[in-house]
Amino acid sequence: MRVMAIDYGDQRTGIAVSDALRTICGDAFTVTEWDSARLASRIAEEVRARGVDTLVLGLPKNMDGSEGPRAEKSRAFAALLEEATGLTPVLWDERRSSVEAHAILHANGKKMKQHRKTVDAVAAELLLEGYLGTLC
Repeated sequence: MRVMAIDYGDQRTGIAVSDALRTICGDAFTVTEWDSARLASRIAEEVRARGVDTLVLGLPKNMDGSEGPRAEKSRAFAALLEEATGLTPVLWDERRSSVEAHAILHANGKKMKQHRKTVDAVAAELLLEGYLGTLC
């Protein structure tokens, strides 16, 4: 079975899915959707189609470890995901994932204008890699 990591955003959401052995990222992409219920439904379709049995949802925390309004949105989205998929998402600290994703894209020669298209997928890959590292 596979693990799916989700970098939830208001407009774009990054999704990364592990390989069947749960060792590396097998696929990463971005979904553009503003409606959280429709997004949860779309993710549920991907979960079924890809044989995902574990969801990892980024939980944005402040640098001091406290939670703000973005974390509340993620927790509310986790409830929608659980209802749509039947899986309880693992909430994963995503501090600095977007910063690191931008740095990776920049290091690979991507201009800032091009980052918007892929930064959320790269951030989801980083979440997935972090989670998979705990399974070893």
